[in-house]
Amino acid sequence: MTSAADLAREAIYQVIAERRDIREGFLPDPVDDDALTRVLAAAHRAPSVGLTQPWDFLVIRDPARRERVRALAEAQRQAYARSLTPARRRAFAGLKVEAIREAPVNIAVTCDPTRGGRNPLGRHAQPRTAAYSVACAVQNLWLAARAEGLGVGWVSFFSERELAAELGLPAHLEVIAYLCLGHVAEFPPAPRLALTGWARRRPLAWAVHQESYGRRGLPGEEPVDLIEQTVAAVRPLDEAAMAEARDLQSRLTKPPGALGALEDLSVRLAGLAGTCPPPVPEPAAVAIFAADHGVHAQGVSPWPQEVTAQMVANFLAGGAVVNAFAGQVGAEVTVVDVGVAADLPDAPGLLPRKVAHGTADLTRGPAMTPEQARRAMETGIEVARDLVAAGNRCLLTGDMGIANTTASAALIAAFTGLPPERVTGRGTGIDDATHRHKIEVVRAALDRARPDPADPLRVLAEVGGLEHAALAGFVLGGAAARVPVVLDGVIAGAAALVAAALCPRAVDACVAGHRSAEPGHAVTVEELGLRPLVDLELRLGEGTGALLALPLVQGAVRVLHEVATFDAAGVSDKSGHDRS
Repeated sequence: MTSAADLAREAIYQVIAERRDIREGFLPDPVDDDALTRVLAAAHRAPSVGLTQPWDFLVIRDPARRERVRALAEAQRQAYARSLTPARRRAFAGLKVEAIREAPVNIAVTCDPTRGGRNPLGRHAQPRTAAYSVACAVQNLWLAARAEGLGVGWVSFFSERELAAELGLPAHLEVIAYLCLGHVAEFPPAPRLALTGWARRRPLAWAVHQESYGRRGLPGEEPVDLIEQTVAAVRPLDEAAMAEARDLQSRLTKPPGALGALEDLSVRLAGLAGTCPPPVPEPAAVAIFAADHGVHAQGVSPWPQEVTAQMVANFLAGGAVVNAFAGQVGAEVTVVDVGVAADLPDAPGLLPRKVAHGTADLTRGPAMTPEQARRAMETGIEVARDLVAAGNRCLLTGDMGIANTTASAALIAAFTGLPPERVTGRGTGIDDATHRHKIEVVRAALDRARPDPADPLRVLAEVGGLEHAALAGFVLGGAAARVPVVLDGVIAGAAALVAAALCPRAVDACVAGHRSAEPGHAVTVEELGLRPLVDLELRLGEGTGALLALPLVQGAVRVLHEVATFDAAGVSDKSGHDRS
């Protein structure tokens, strides 16, 4: 027999599971004052630092005031929309702020950080705990409303001070949340953002660490090895979906095979997604992994090492070629500091994930410790995971690091067995003498390390770069999430060799965006069995070649979605028969 305690526990978890951020569908029915009081009482029971209860609840019913608040929110919403890529902007267009007007009750939840006197218990070392306490009250309110059968929507498109002025708040109060509350037509089966494909919920296992950050594992389970776990999650292509895609291609209103390599690509992407047609690869995000290299001290590049950090700043300011190309094709740019020698200031769009301040000189010893190589690879896996969880359906590789073509040549030689002179290029445009010296530097590194391609992580640590490690993880993470990963040039190709050595099936998710002018890249794409989509003698890096190829990848899939079949269009096939 189920006990009262069991029923109560089940009810609590059910309310938590069924809580939703309601954005539309509010009914005009008034909210009962007793029910509203119970909801506010639940919020007022929230834990607070030093029992200061720093919250206040401003209940707003006046239609005129709510209309003014809505106007403030709409202005911020439009400003946000202008910052989005076209694919994101189209998806965002359906997310309105009408709940402010439609819900019969709005509630502004504020924080008074001065409440409790000069030094209340628990706030001395952590002054922001007042705001955190108010967040607890908001959660209590939200859950209590769901238990009452009421929907709650949290509106965040505000300039906080503009909203505070509209509400007539004293200057020392801060708005923590603006909530819309009322009866709703229905509670959706999942969060609206998940249903629309805007984002995915991250699995709990991604968020639980044991004893120290990075030691991942659910309670009662052994800690997991993130690299091994990701490799294990990479599955073969779905043969049934590929067969369906081939059949569909044969029935489209075009000669069979007329789209050449794009037809093969569409079939492979159907197999990757496990469905035909596969999702159109948008939104797309390019991740630029930035790191420095100790081998720069050997004079392999005429550019000073400081250029790595300077170019990161340029990416973040939107002034690089990668930004121009990303804007052209509607991709989002994320920059990851995985190993820049300089300490970079915080900036929007920068992910601070520094493993080390650059690598060591690979001619004198291992470029990285095994732990550094693993951490950088795990960083790449997590960036891929997070970008996919954020709703991206295509990942593109980018890189920045002065002297990284030297490390790339060493990796390519190690994995292909080819001599340094076959795989070492001119990078940023070095002269003949420097090129000859660069080849000898690569040869010296290989002679020192004696890398064994059967031990890819050791090869990576001996002669690779932090961005190579992160890019290899990025490829594995994308493959595990079953989204296409468009590779850029020689740096990404070298990293893909590492990923392929760890997990050969990861190559199924890879698309060679272009063929670089670097000789090692032609070798790499051949070794990986990939066909470059673009060949323009590019050698810039940054993700530029991958971005130029993105419309081709998307077009290959759009054909399966949008081109009519002979039957549907009433067009005769090649035999002359009217298939209508």
